Amino acid sequence: MKKRSEARLVSEVLKNPKDPVYPLVKEFADVVSKDPPSQLPPDRGVRYEIDLVAGTKYCVTRQWPLPREQCAVIDVFFAAKAKAGMVRESKSPHSTPTFCVRKPNGKWRLVHAYNKLNNVTVPIQTPIPRKDVLLSNMAGCNLYSVLDLVDGYYQILMRESDIPLTAVSTPSGMLWEWLVMPQDLSNAPATFNRLATQLFRPLRAYAQTYFDDIFVHSRAGDGKTAMEVHLGHLRRVLEVMRANKLYANINKCVFASPEIKVLGGFVSNVGVRADPEKVKAVAAWPTPRSQKDLRKWLGLANYLHKYSSEYTGLVRPLSDLLKKDSDWRWERQHQDAFDSIKASLHQAPVLALPDETKPFSVVCDASDYAIGFQALKAAERNYPVHDKELLAMKYALVKFRVHLLGSRPFVIYTDHASLRTATNSPHLPQRMARWLSFFTEYNFRVEYKQGKLNVCRCVVSQARL
Repeated sequence: MKKRSEARLVSEVLKNPKDPVYPLVKEFADVVSKDPPSQLPPDRGVRYEIDLVAGTKYCVTRQWPLPREQCAVIDVFFAAKAKAGMVRESKSPHSTPTFCVRKPNGKWRLVHAYNKLNNVTVPIQTPIPRKDVLLSNMAGCNLYSVLDLVDGYYQILMRESDIPLTAVSTPSGMLWEWLVMPQDLSNAPATFNRLATQLFRPLRAYAQTYFDDIFVHSRAGDGKTAMEVHLGHLRRVLEVMRANKLYANINKCVFASPEIKVLGGFVSNVGVRADPEKVKAVAAWPTPRSQKDLRKWLGLANYLHKYSSEYTGLVRPLSDLLKKDSDWRWERQHQDAFDSIKASLHQAPVLALPDETKPFSVVCDASDYAIGFQALKAAERNYPVHDKELLAMKYALVKFRVHLLGSRPFVIYTDHASLRTATNSPHLPQRMARWLSFFTEYNFRVEYKQGKLNVCRCVVSQARL
C-alpha cells in the first residue's frame, strides 16, 4: 500500500511560527492545552439522569481488596477530584466497587463496577451518528481537523436527585459520590453525544461530532482558499468550546491536514481508505486451528469487507465451516479462501464518497449466492434469475436510500434486459408487485448494460468517478 502524508499534530504546528494555523492555536491556548483546568463544569442544559426500573431498591456490591499500588492510585485520583469539586463524601445506601486496569501507555485507568446499577437503568434512545452519514458529510473536502475533547465524561453535571446512585467505594474504606457524570454508566456515551450534538448543531455544515471527537472539514469557496475557509471554521468551533468551557487534548488534536483518521479508516478529498494497521493485522493472522480462531479472524476481516469487491464469494467456504453442526475440517479450499481474502484486502482501493452535486447511477447484479456483500437467504437462492436481479435493484435502493430518495432522477444499470419493462408490467406475481410498490418512492429509469460491461455490483458511483 502507498505511504500517505502524516497527520499534522498540534505539537508539530507549534514548532513552526510560520504555519498558518499557529496564530489560531496560540490564541486559543486556553482551549487546546496540555493542562486543561480540572473543575466542576457549568450547567449546559444537559444533565446525566438515571431512571431505574420500577421496583428497584438498592444497588450494592462489596468492595474487594486490591494491590497496594492500585489502592494508592485510587486514593490520589479521588483526592484530586474532590479538590476539583467533582466528588464528595457520601452516605448513600448504594455502593459500587472501584478497581484499576492498566492502559497501553502503562498508566492506570479507574473502573467503577456499575454492573448492578446498569442492569436496572432504563436505557435512553439518543440517536448515535451513523458512520456512513458522517463520512458522506465530509466528502470532497481539502482540509480536515480533529479535536479530541478532554475528560468528556466529567463535563456533564449529574441530576441532583441521582447523585447518591453514583456512590463508589474504595479499598481504603471511603465512599464517594459523583457530582459529574462518571465513566462506566450505561447511558453515559449517549448523554455526552447529546450534549456535543446540541452545542455544535449550528456548525454541522462543517463540524461533525462523534462522542468526544469533533471533525472539522473545509474546501475552497467564495474566492477563498481552502486554508482560509478552514481557519474560519476552526475559529467558530473553538469559540463554542471556549464559551462552554470544553477543552481539547493538545497531544491528540490534528489541524489542517489533507487526511485524517476517522472511525477505523482514513478520509481525504479522494475518498476513504482502509486503516493500514487493520489490514496488516488481517494479513499477519496465522491459519485458524479451530472455529473459535476463525470467528476471531472473520470478525476483523468482516470489518474491512467493503474494501474487497469479491468478499462475499471469497468468504463463503469459511462461513460454511461455522454453520451449526459443521465439523472442523480445514481443507485446501479453505486455505485458498483465507489467502485470497488477505490478498484482496492488501490491494484495498480508496473508496469514493458520494458527491451530492453530481448525478448518481446504480449498477447492480445478482449471483447465485449473494447480492453485493449481502448473502442470499436459503429461499432467495431458489428465486429465478429475473427475480434475483429485481431483488438486487431493491437491495441497492435500500442500501443507498439516503442518497437516492427524492425528486432528482437517477439511472439503474442492469444486465437483465427484461427489467426495463418489469416496472410497467400489469401482470406480476405478488412478491414482485410488493417490490415494485417500494420502487415508486424513487425517480429512476432502468437501462440495459451487457454483462461484460456491468463490472460493478451494487455500488453507487459518481459520474466519471
